[in-house]
Amino acid sequence: MAKRGKRRIEFRKNHQGRVRDGDLTRDYREGRKRKLDEIETAERLSGKGKLTRRRTVKEEPRKEQDGELRSGRVVSVHGHRCKVAVENGEVYECAIRQVLKSLSIDGRSAVVAGDLVRFRATSNVDGMIEHVEPRSGVLCRTSKNQQHIIASNVDQLMIVSSLASPSLKPVLIDRYLLTAFQCDLQPTIVLNKADLVDLAEVQQLVGVYCSMGIEVLITSADTGLGVDLLRERLEGKQTALSGQSGVGKSSLLNAVQPGLGLAVGRISDDNNKGRHTTTATQLIPVEPSGWVFDTPGIRQFKLWDVEASEVAGLMPDFVPYVSHCRYPDCLHLNEDACAVKDAVIDGRIDARRYDAYCHLLETDLLVED
Repeated sequence: MAKRGKRRIEFRKNHQGRVRDGDLTRDYREGRKRKLDEIETAERLSGKGKLTRRRTVKEEPRKEQDGELRSGRVVSVHGHRCKVAVENGEVYECAIRQVLKSLSIDGRSAVVAGDLVRFRATSNVDGMIEHVEPRSGVLCRTSKNQQHIIASNVDQLMIVSSLASPSLKPVLIDRYLLTAFQCDLQPTIVLNKADLVDLAEVQQLVGVYCSMGIEVLITSADTGLGVDLLRERLEGKQTALSGQSGVGKSSLLNAVQPGLGLAVGRISDDNNKGRHTTTATQLIPVEPSGWVFDTPGIRQFKLWDVEASEVAGLMPDFVPYVSHCRYPDCLHLNEDACAVKDAVIDGRIDARRYDAYCHLLETDLLVED
C-alpha cells in the first residue's frame, strides 16, 4: 500500500532490450566462469526489466528551485505542446511532463482543452505542465476502443446541427443527448442554417425535444437569426459547441463575437458533407463573460462507457415507463409486456426516437465481439 500523499498508478508498456547482460547458463555450460564483480548487481532474473507496469508517484506536483508553480487553463492542444492561459490573460506554450504522458488510465489523454493545470514557467512565454487537476464535466466518445476526451470542465453542451447542407441528423443529436445526460451536462440543441429550409418541416421534431425539457435554438449565421439569443445563453458558462463537420459551429461563433476570425470551410459538392476546418478543440473567451469550446466536426459519435441496460434510463421520454415493464432487466426490444413499446404504440413516445434507440443497441452495444 502506497504511503499517504502517494498513489500507485499504471503506465503504458515500455519496450526495451534484453534484461540481462549475457546468458549465465550458457556461460556455465561453455566453461566460462564469470567473477562476481563482473555480474551487474542491478540485473533482474524475473524478466520484467527496469520498467514495470506500476509505480508509486507523488500526487502533489513537484516544486522547482527556480520558482513556484503557476495555475492556468489549457486552451488548445497540438501534439505534445499546448497553450495555457493564466488569470491575467497571458498565454504560455507548454510541454507536458513525461510522467503525465506515460499515464495509462482508461486510455485518456494526458492533457486536453479545458484542463486546469499547474505549470512551471521556463521563460516569459514557455513552460512545463507538472500537474493536472481532477476533471469534471467531461465530453467524450469512443475512438479506437479508447476514451477520446473532446473537452473537460464543461458546464453545458450545445449540440449544433444544420437543417440543410449537410442534412439534419436526428440520430446523431440523440447520441449527443445521451452523453450529456450521462455526464451531467446541460444540453441545448442548435439548429443552424434556418434560412435554407421551411421551418414548418421541422416543427414536429422541435416539439419532441421541447416536450423533453430540452431547449432548441433556431439560428442562421448568415442572416443573424437567433444569434443574440445564442450569445445570451453563452454568457457566464463553459460551453462546448459540438456537431458534425460543416454545420456552422465556427460561423456561429464568428457571428456571436465579430473579430474572432475563425476559419470557415465549404460543403463538399461531391457528398454534401462538411470539410474539417477546425482540427483541434480550442477554448475561446466570449465577451462579456464565458468560454466556448470550438470542437472539430465529427461524422460518428460512439458512446463511451454506456451499457445497453443503461440507455433507456438516460432518455427522459423513456424514463416514466421503464419501471412498469414486466421484466426488471427489460431492454425494450423483443420482450413481452414492455411498457416502453406500449407507449410507442400509443404515441406517448416518438416512434423515431424509439427506432434510434433500437438501432443504437443493435449496432453498437449488443454486438458480440
